[in-house]
Amino acid sequence: MAALSQGVKGLVALITGGASGLGLATAERLVGQGARAVLLDLPCSKGEAQAQRLGERCAFAPTDITSESDVRAALALAKGTFGRVDVAVNCAGIAVSFKTYDPKQSRVHPLEDFQEVVHVNLIGTFNVVRLVAGEMALNAPDAEGQRGVIVNTASVAAFEGQVGLAAYAASKGGLVGMTLPIARDLAPLGIRVVTIAPGAFNTPMLSTIPEKACEFLASQVPFPQRLGHPAEYAHLVQSVIENPFINGEVIRLDGAIRLQP
Repeated sequence: MAALSQGVKGLVALITGGASGLGLATAERLVGQGARAVLLDLPCSKGEAQAQRLGERCAFAPTDITSESDVRAALALAKGTFGRVDVAVNCAGIAVSFKTYDPKQSRVHPLEDFQEVVHVNLIGTFNVVRLVAGEMALNAPDAEGQRGVIVNTASVAAFEGQVGLAAYAASKGGLVGMTLPIARDLAPLGIRVVTIAPGAFNTPMLSTIPEKACEFLASQVPFPQRLGHPAEYAHLVQSVIENPFINGEVIRLDGAIRLQP
């Protein structure tokens, strides 16, 4: 196994939400620098086409991250195709926007929508983490005893959730809260766990917001005054992989934005 702290070339990465947005940008960066990647995304996604575009060092596994059997099948594909899994990057996620109670419409937040967001973003991520940790534990350690790196994706909404984002903020806050205990759980195995909390990024999830709202959001970023580029998230993922002393931490990547209500 390539040393995790000596570059990404030769490593094998499992990337959820890999067909678009932050996940795809991560795959492009890692594969472009000599790593191999398995993209996990829903069967209806463009995952197969994206994997083919990235070439022989990339494969696609149609996966619902909340399904144990799907994730196990993706891990089997990774091991069967590339021999092991060194890195997992969890980017899959969904969002809804409902006020807890909207007096104008006399409507309460639909419980099933809250449950679905938490089920996918929090429970789905943990499902991948627990299963991939079992595979990484089988890896031969590098010179420092490392066997793997897991990177999860939270959001600045975990700290400054906006109006209508109770479900999303709760799910991302859960990811923040479980970062340190999981890092401590897996430390004896040489597996690091780090969470990135992006701010406002130009991803498909943001495309559901009206253009004027996106422009206003970008204007609230102190510097650089724009939306984040997915490639910048991918750059940070590589830095986390290569720096063995980053562990159990939540890293904001947000241009110094602090979300207003």
